[in-house]
Amino acid sequence: MTGICEGRVVIITGAGGGLGAAHARVLAGEGACVVVNDINEAAAAKVVAEITAAGGKAVVNTSDITNYDDSLNAVKQALDSYGDLHAVVNNAGINRDRMFASMTEEDWDLIMAVHLKGHFCISSHAVHYWRGRSKEGAAVDARIINTSSGAGLQGSIGQSNYAAAKAGIAALTLNQAAELQRYGITANAITPAARTGMTTAVPEMAQRMAKPDDGSFDYWAPENVSSLVAWLVSAESRAVTGRVFEAEGGKISIADGWRTTEGVDKGARWEPAEVKDAVAQLLAKEEPAQKVYGT
Repeated sequence: MTGICEGRVVIITGAGGGLGAAHARVLAGEGACVVVNDINEAAAAKVVAEITAAGGKAVVNTSDITNYDDSLNAVKQALDSYGDLHAVVNNAGINRDRMFASMTEEDWDLIMAVHLKGHFCISSHAVHYWRGRSKEGAAVDARIINTSSGAGLQGSIGQSNYAAAKAGIAALTLNQAAELQRYGITANAITPAARTGMTTAVPEMAQRMAKPDDGSFDYWAPENVSSLVAWLVSAESRAVTGRVFEAEGGKISIADGWRTTEGVDKGARWEPAEVKDAVAQLLAKEEPAQKVYGT
């Protein structure tokens, strides 16, 4: 049976392990040609070997996603290897967890480089390619799939750098969707919850997310998230853009963004002493946000 990604060419960053490797295997199983990007060449090569042994198509790419010039090579490799590019899945990420009062500039800058700049670089080069094709009159049906996080949507104690970067990625996705649709490009984000090296670094989480040994549904398997990614990469998702999808176990949901409330309107300038009562009215009517993780 033909997979839903048959013939689609996709770059997946950070695909040498964890969610990225799962995405690569699932997408290849659905017929995609996969550029497995990871700075760890051995890890990427292992994933490629698994895919090709199963009859799929994949190549190793070691471009540094934080280096704008080097990241162009990932796009060039997709074009050289498979003749086209249809999707970029921005998955690569790291953690440098600290409480805000103890966070260093290095902790902050490294997270911003890998997450925010990393989401920009390859996507920028891919968009230049797709925009050029569109202006030539070609029918473009392209995808950007970003990876945000629940930490970015609602905050997470001890992860202010990571949460800020992931919130930025969610906002970036909205902008990309609004600006790029004219060229045949959609942009969506996912917030995955799955068993990876990052999520199981804490022993309690590792125990909670352990694979069941009784053959029951593996709730935290990264492949559960990859099914959503495969659909977003496919031609079937062309009408969906500007969404942030949450994926955990067998559940898929959409995260609603910030919304303006009804507000309190005086019709004139508020005196500073009057603001107290206005805010009290707003708070009395608000729908509370989801709690920050860890509170």
